[in-house]
Amino acid sequence: MEFHVIGLMSGTSLDGLDICYSKFQNENRIWKYEIVKAETISYSQHWEGKLRNCLNLNAAELLALHSEYGFFLGKRVKEFIGQFALKNIDLIASHGHTIFHQPQNKFTLQIGDGRAIKILNEIPVAYDFRSQDVLMGGNGAPLVPIGDELLFSQYDACLNIGGFSNISFKKDGKRMAFDICPVNVILNQFALKLGKNYDENGDFARAGTVNFEILTLLNALPFYQSAPPKSLGIEWINEHVLPLLEGDHAENILATFTEHAAFQIAEIFNQFKLKNVLFTGGGTYNSYLLERIKNKTSTAIIVPEKELIDFKEALIFALMGTLRINNEINILSSATGSSADHCSGILI
Repeated sequence: MEFHVIGLMSGTSLDGLDICYSKFQNENRIWKYEIVKAETISYSQHWEGKLRNCLNLNAAELLALHSEYGFFLGKRVKEFIGQFALKNIDLIASHGHTIFHQPQNKFTLQIGDGRAIKILNEIPVAYDFRSQDVLMGGNGAPLVPIGDELLFSQYDACLNIGGFSNISFKKDGKRMAFDICPVNVILNQFALKLGKNYDENGDFARAGTVNFEILTLLNALPFYQSAPPKSLGIEWINEHVLPLLEGDHAENILATFTEHAAFQIAEIFNQFKLKNVLFTGGGTYNSYLLERIKNKTSTAIIVPEKELIDFKEALIFALMGTLRINNEINILSSATGSSADHCSGILI
């Protein structure tokens, strides 16, 4: 069986919208993939501002943004299809953009109405992959472990460094996965104070001085002592992290938080005795962060080609959509903590 699917991913770091058109083949229950065309569409100041500040919207404004962002996604997909003259598309699978994530309260929200995407493109759409898992008692995250299991099982573990870092790996025959710590969602915020959208190569952090008092407080946060499965959201950052980062220069905060992220990531590598880990996501380009991780672990860091670094998450959401249209399991309870493996996503 062969499937051609467009995957859409927008992360909390607000780097932009990733669009990935992929081909999947399933032969004797072994999945193979090919990224055919892919691109990242940077957010305009208008959209970045809207998405960054949407936590402050009232209910009516949030519903309006849900529709507006859905049409934004639909237009970008339509342009992408036209740009590359794509003809054979079985499905569009959309992650949406996360606004609220409170699994402890049984809800999560990714805006971007899939019906708007379908209206503009007249192609089947799968969206809202997280909500069902949360209703089933899970964290609704991480979701990419199903792709790690089916497409990248040759590695001991897969680490994505985006707004948050998350990892998945096999333990006792089951795929285990969880969020490790915030990364770019914090680093980008403090790089903005220095006039840049992100800390390129970690240069700001490298020039800063680690504040060991703040570092100690960060590493002592209870989340890091809690057992997986577990996940993080913006609400947790606002309540527990940002209050600790007040009062120091932005360069020093970047140095301190980079050290914190490196410590937490390396701790997981060492705790689970991982031999090699595939790194993807925008944080993989932060050479200073990778240096600090290497300084704390003997685990081999595998950095793949740029295409996979940039589009692995969009690729896996395309795979999740493919599994959805075939009514196959696309969320693993061992990763999210839900009551059972299940097939999730609204299909229209």
